[in-house]
Amino acid sequence: MNLDTGTTISQLLIKAGLINEKQFLHANRVRSKLAEHKTLLNIMLSLEYFTEEQLNNALRQMNLEVRLGDLLVELGDITSIQLENALRIQKSLSVRKKLGKILIEQHYIKEKRLIQVLSSQLGFHYLDPDFNKIDKSLLNDIPPKLCEDYKFIPIKSDKNIVFIACLDPRDKKMLHVVSSNFHCKVMPVICCQEALTEAINKFNYYKKINTGNTKELSEEKIIINQVEEILYSAIQLDASDIHIETLHDKVRVRFRRDGVLFPFKQFDKAKGPCLIGRLKVLSQADIAERRRHQDGKFEFKDPSSGAVIDIRCSFYISIYGEKVCLRILKRKALFLNINETTMAPAVLERFKQDALDIPTGVVLITGPTGSGKTTTLYSCVDYLNNNEVSIITAEEPVEYVIDGITQCSLNPKIGLTFEETLRHMVRQDPDVIVLGEIRDNLSAEAAIQAALTGHKVLTTFHTEDTIGGLLRLMNMNIESFLISSTIISVLAQRLLRRVCLQCAQPYQPKPLELLRFNLQSSDLQNENFQIGKGCEQCAYTGYHGRIGVYELLVLNERVKDAILSNRPSFEIRRISIETSGLITLQEDGIDKASLGLTTLLEVQRMLPHVEKPRPLQEIKRLGRSYLL
Repeated sequence: MNLDTGTTISQLLIKAGLINEKQFLHANRVRSKLAEHKTLLNIMLSLEYFTEEQLNNALRQMNLEVRLGDLLVELGDITSIQLENALRIQKSLSVRKKLGKILIEQHYIKEKRLIQVLSSQLGFHYLDPDFNKIDKSLLNDIPPKLCEDYKFIPIKSDKNIVFIACLDPRDKKMLHVVSSNFHCKVMPVICCQEALTEAINKFNYYKKINTGNTKELSEEKIIINQVEEILYSAIQLDASDIHIETLHDKVRVRFRRDGVLFPFKQFDKAKGPCLIGRLKVLSQADIAERRRHQDGKFEFKDPSSGAVIDIRCSFYISIYGEKVCLRILKRKALFLNINETTMAPAVLERFKQDALDIPTGVVLITGPTGSGKTTTLYSCVDYLNNNEVSIITAEEPVEYVIDGITQCSLNPKIGLTFEETLRHMVRQDPDVIVLGEIRDNLSAEAAIQAALTGHKVLTTFHTEDTIGGLLRLMNMNIESFLISSTIISVLAQRLLRRVCLQCAQPYQPKPLELLRFNLQSSDLQNENFQIGKGCEQCAYTGYHGRIGVYELLVLNERVKDAILSNRPSFEIRRISIETSGLITLQEDGIDKASLGLTTLLEVQRMLPHVEKPRPLQEIKRLGRSYLL
C-alpha cells in the first residue's frame, strides 16, 4: 500500500513522539471534510499539535526518504500544479538542472525557504552566517580565496569541532579541505548562497583593513574617509537614519536604530561645513547654497558586502548652521515575505483572503513615517507577483526593484508627473496598480477611479489608524459612496522595538500596567512577558530589532453602511470591532508583549490608546480564530 507524503511523515512523527495516533486520525478526518484542499501537515500546524520549529527539528532527525518536491507540496510551500510544471520544465531541458533551481527561477519559492526545507530533508541545520558574529580567530589561518573556491566560511568552534556554513554539506572534497586546515572535526550547516557570498566579501574586506599600511592623508582625503566611516558604521549597526547636527559648539552625529536615536561621534564645529559639503557633492545638491533647505540622494557601496545602498539626504537650515538627515534605504531590507510578517495568524489569513486575493478594489496601508508601510507594500506586491498577473507601479522614488513587474520612478523635473504617469499607466493593461503614496486629493481620486475601472490598487497613506484612513479620504472630499464601494481593506501598522533575545528575562507587569491594559492576574500565569536587562549585543538598551504591530479593517456591509451614513469615527470603530473582527493596534501590541516579543512600555510609548482594550484571552482568540 502506497502512502501519501503527509501520511508517511505523520507515521514518523508518531514514532518520534511529536503526535499520537488519535491526533493523526483527527487531522485526517478534518482533511476529508475540508472543501478546499489542505495538506495533512498544515492541518496539524493549524490544530497546534506542534510548532514549525518542532516540526523542522523532528524532520532533521529523521531519515526522510521523501522527494524534495513532494515535501515542499506537503509543507504548503508550493502547489502540486507548480511541482508538475517544474518537473515538466526539468524534463524538457537538454542540460539537467536541479529541481530547486527551477522552482526559484519560476518564482514558485524563495531561495531562503527552499534551503530551509532542504536542510530538514538532508538532516542538517540551517543558518545564514553573520560576519559580525563569526569567531574571528578562525579566520587568521585561512585565506578568503579558499572560502570562495570551496563555498564555505567558518563560524565558530567548540572544543575539537569547527562549525562551517556552506552550500552543500555533503561535499566531501570541501569537508576534507576544511578538516585539513583546522586539524579537527568539521560540523557543516547549510545556508543561502547570497548570505554566504556576503559573509565572504566581508571576510575579504576584513583581511584588507587588518593587513594594509596606513599612509599620510590629505585634509580632503580625511574628510572623505570620515564621511565613509559614518556611512559604513551606520550600515554595520543597522541604523535607519543618520543625523549630522550643527550645534552651538560642536557637530554631533547620531544614528537611529530600532526607532530610537543614540550618539555615535562628535566633531569640532569647524569640521561641520566640510562634512556637509562632502555630502552635498555626493547628493548633487548646491554646495554654495547655505540659506535654503535642499534635498538630494546618492548610492553608497558597502565595501564589506558589495551591496549598493540608497541614501536620501535632507539639508535643513538652523540658527547654528546646517543639519543633515540621511535616510538609509537597504534594498534587501525593504523586501519581506508576507508570511514572515508578525501579523497574528488569523489576521494574516484574512488579509490574504479578503484583501490581497480579491481581484479589484483599493487596499490601503497606513501609518506614520518610519512605520514600515513601504516594506509591507512590497511584500503585498511580491505575494501577488506571478506569471499570470500584470503589475505596474508609480513610485517616488522606486525603493526596491522587484523582478517581473513594471516600475516607474516619478520625476516632476522632466515632466514625469503623477498625473501624466497615471494616464499612461491604465493603457498598459495592468491587473494590479501600485501607487507609492496617496499625498493629496489628486492621488486619492486616482486610486478610487482605477478601482472603479476594475483594477486592483495597492497604496500607502499617512494616517494614525484604519478608521483614520477612511476619515481622511472623506476630508479630501471623496464621496462616501465611492469610499464604501472601492476600499476593500485598510491595514494600519507600527514598528515596536523587539526584546533582545540575548538578555531577555521574565517580567511581572506592575499593578498600574495591569489596570491600564485591562490585564487580569490570571493572564500572567500562562503568558511570557519579558524585558531585556541590557547586554553588549543590544548596546545595553534591552531591545534588538523591531516587530510589526497591525490593525486590519476589512470593510463588510455594516461598516460600509456606517460610512454611507457619515457616522462618527467612534461608531465606525465600534461597528468594525463588533462585526469585522478588528483587533486594534494597542490590542495587537498587548498580544505581542504577552508573547515576550516586545514590552508593555513600548506599547504605551508607541501605540494610540483609543478605547479600553478587550481581555487578553479574547484578543488571542480573535487573532487565532481561523485555527478553531
